[in-house]
Amino acid sequence: MGGPLDGLLVVSLEQAVAAPYCSSRLADAGARVIKIERPEGDFARGYDRAAKGLSSYFVWLNRGKQSLVADLKADADAALLHRILAQADVFIQNLAPGAAARAGFGAAALRARYPRLITVDISGYGETGDYASMKAYDLLVQAESGLAMVTGRPEGPGRVGVSACDIACGMSAHAGVLEALIERGITGRGKGLAVSLFDGMADWMNVPLLFFEGTGRAPERMGLAHPSICPYGAFALADGALVLISIQNEREWAEFCAKFLEEPDLPRRPGFETNVIRVAHRAMVDAHVGAAFARLDRAQAAAKLRAANTAFGFVNDVAAFSRHPALRRAVVGTPNGEISLAAPPVRHSNGERALGPVPAVGAHSAAIRAEFGG
Repeated sequence: MGGPLDGLLVVSLEQAVAAPYCSSRLADAGARVIKIERPEGDFARGYDRAAKGLSSYFVWLNRGKQSLVADLKADADAALLHRILAQADVFIQNLAPGAAARAGFGAAALRARYPRLITVDISGYGETGDYASMKAYDLLVQAESGLAMVTGRPEGPGRVGVSACDIACGMSAHAGVLEALIERGITGRGKGLAVSLFDGMADWMNVPLLFFEGTGRAPERMGLAHPSICPYGAFALADGALVLISIQNEREWAEFCAKFLEEPDLPRRPGFETNVIRVAHRAMVDAHVGAAFARLDRAQAAAKLRAANTAFGFVNDVAAFSRHPALRRAVVGTPNGEISLAAPPVRHSNGERALGPVPAVGAHSAAIRAEFGG
C-alpha cells in the first residue's frame, strides 16, 4: 500500500540531525528522498558504532532514503543536481549559513527557477544578525536558549539527554513542509521556509519565558519535581526504585491522603491544606509522603497508587525502557542487517507503515546518475 506522499520527490542536502529528521518523516510517508552526501558521507554516520556497527543517530534518521554522493563544487555534479531539482517538489538544506547560496543553490534563486519548488533552509540561529554565522550544535543551543538553565537539579544546569533542539527544529520543518504542500495544491506555487534550532526551542521555552516576564523570576530547577505543584516528584521505594507521582488538584490530594497515605485528615493539617501552602512547605510535605513510600516496594506502591487513582510513573533507566510494555517497535534494514527501533509515534487506522532501509554511502549514486543523465 502506497503512502500519502507517494510520487513526491524530496532532495535533501543534509547532515547531522535536524534536516534528516524532517526528511525521514517525509520518507516514512512515501516520499522519495534523495540524500546528497559528500564522498565520506554525512558526518553523523560516525557519531557512534552502537547499531550493529552503524551510528544510532544515522539509523534512526535516514531510513527510506536514497544516497547520492556528489560534489557541488564540480560543474557536472551541480548540473546533475539542477536536473533533479527541475523535477523535485521539496529541497531541504542545513549547510553552514550561506554555503548553499555560494554553491548556486540559494533558496530564492531556486524558487525563481523552479516555481513549484518548496525550499527549506535549516540553520542554527537564522540567516541574519550577529548569531547567523555561529556554529550551532544541539547542546550549544540548549545553553543559549535557556533550556539548560531550567533543566537539571538545583545545584546547576543540565543537558536534556536527547537532541531536543534538533528535534524541535526538524519537527517544525516537517509541519511547515506539509502546510506548504497543501498551499501549493491551492496556489500552484512553492514557497520558502526557514527554520532554526534556536527558534524551534524558543517556541518550547514559552512557558518559562512568560513565567519570567510575568513574575520577574525564572522557574527553579527542581530535578524530578515540579516548581509550582506539590507533591509532584520522585520518591524512593524500599527496593531502590524511584516512583514519580503527580497530584494535580485538591480532589486528587484528598484521595491520595485517604487511600494511599491512609490519613484522610491530612488535608486539614497546617502546611498540607492547599497546593500553594504545600509548595511553601515542600520539604515537610515531601518528607511526610516520602516516608510512606520508603516502606513499600515497586509492586506494593503501584497497587496502592492505582487504588488511590493517583497519577504515577516509575523512573526507568534505558534498559527498563527497552522492555517497556508500551514500547512499540519497527524494523529497518541496514547494510549490516535488520535493526529494531522505537516505532514512529503516529498510528494509522489502515495499519503500521513499513520503514525503508538505511542506505550505505552512495548506494544509489549510479542509478540516480543514470536516471537523471549524470
